[in-house]
Amino acid sequence: MSGAATPSDPWGLCDRRLYLCTPDRPDLEHFVEACIEGGVDLVQLREKHLSDVRLATRAALVQRVCGHHGVPFILNDNPDLGAAIGADGVHIGQDDVPPTTARLVMGARAIIGLSTHAPADLDAAIGKVPPGIEPIGAEAGWRAAPVDYISAGPVVATPTKPGRPGTGLGYISEAVKRAPMSVWVTGGADPITVVDMIGAGASHVVAVRWLTEAADPRANARALRRAIDETLDRDGCRARRG
Repeated sequence: MSGAATPSDPWGLCDRRLYLCTPDRPDLEHFVEACIEGGVDLVQLREKHLSDVRLATRAALVQRVCGHHGVPFILNDNPDLGAAIGADGVHIGQDDVPPTTARLVMGARAIIGLSTHAPADLDAAIGKVPPGIEPIGAEAGWRAAPVDYISAGPVVATPTKPGRPGTGLGYISEAVKRAPMSVWVTGGADPITVVDMIGAGASHVVAVRWLTEAADPRANARALRRAIDETLDRDGCRARRG
């Protein structure tokens, strides 16, 4: 399940649509596989409460499943561990290490993702590339270094980010219009809400609770992926950049 790679998008992120962000869980390996079989094509392990040794062990399970299916594996918030275990990329927040540090630690070919929640975050994410770091691609405006994609949201307040208010859909529209990289919308994604998210300009969706709380993760992933694909096809959105 791979996106179409290009010189400026070597991981095919622009063609990927459904991003699972999951904590550790007892059935982690089987859960991730079920979600991928249902249509997930990008996976992040987000676990804040494990030691590096334990996290590396759990990450190896996800890496094995993702590698089998050709799905990139992203580790949350830990570039040093990500580089050590050979993760395909890392996702960092506004309070984590700077994207430039993550890029230098992970290397030129790794995926670096960055959370954004407001126009000021977006300004920083799409700012000038620091001296000494060259973009991977040659397309004008591409900021493969230090950031390959951003997340935008959460559209509504969620338990994943306690205390953070929702951004609403207006910020999603702004991010999609301004960012030269893929924009992944976060916050309350399900087969109903993605219609408005896509209407606001989104082409890429992050799912947490719709999948992690599902009795049948494969079926829920399939339903969400179908809603994304059908809405994009109906609205003629597939030609959108990123």
